[in-house]
Amino acid sequence: MKPVSMLPNLLTLANCGCGLLAISKAIDALAFTGDSELLFYQKMETACWLIFLGMVFDALDGKVARLTRSFSDFGAQLDSFADAITFCVAPAILAKVLIEHEGALLGYDGTPRLHFAAAACFTLMGILRLARFNLDSDHDADDHKEFSGLPSPAAAGAVASSLLMYLILRKPSLEQADGSVTPVGKMVDSLGTRDWAPILSWMPHFLAISLPIIGLLMVSRVRYAHVASMLTRDRSTFLMLVALVFVAFCLFLAPVPFVFAAFNGFLLFGLVRWCAELCRGARPVRQNP
Repeated sequence: MKPVSMLPNLLTLANCGCGLLAISKAIDALAFTGDSELLFYQKMETACWLIFLGMVFDALDGKVARLTRSFSDFGAQLDSFADAITFCVAPAILAKVLIEHEGALLGYDGTPRLHFAAAACFTLMGILRLARFNLDSDHDADDHKEFSGLPSPAAAGAVASSLLMYLILRKPSLEQADGSVTPVGKMVDSLGTRDWAPILSWMPHFLAISLPIIGLLMVSRVRYAHVASMLTRDRSTFLMLVALVFVAFCLFLAPVPFVFAAFNGFLLFGLVRWCAELCRGARPVRQNP
């Protein structure tokens, strides 16, 4: 293996490490209940952000491989294995941990077998999607414009961002930085008189239902845009710079609402566009008399 080709593979392994650490944090969180219950939410929050950190490494390894012209079958297979852990296994485990920990507190009476089935459906569909992608795509081509099926990082982002939204509404004290309350924390505090219990009580139900649906979207033929390719085209360098500055400000001011809106909006936009295309295709063609 040439020295230059080690860098993208190390970035891929960093992605895998983020997924493994997220799983470890979720398991550690289960040890904290009662007086230490706040630590449960803190560790779950860290686990969710580790999935997003894995996305950064996942985006960088492909970009570095293209810049250094170090594509290889080994790197492609390693990338799929890392994605399977970080974007298929880790989000499902985090969701299952949250369902079973919070379900008893919110009056949810689901069964562990049902939760496992929902998590397993998400994970297995994600792995099948990665296997299909390896067979259908050429890793030497850098002009992909669309994905067939929801990409696994986007699916993981939709799940992890939903968990983060629940966590900050459940424990607004998580929204602190450097000892001061963040803008989102102040907004939540200003809504402190609102009773979030009816909304939060639906979160275990929502996760148990959405995990299989998102899993099926990954193996569907619904088309989703390749956002990274759109932003890194040569003719849109200035627009990419503007977009990155805007994203940076949004992440600084309101990271959780931003990632929640971005990933779930991306999921819904592709689904709505697909439904609109089906409706146009099913519309009968009017013939001129």
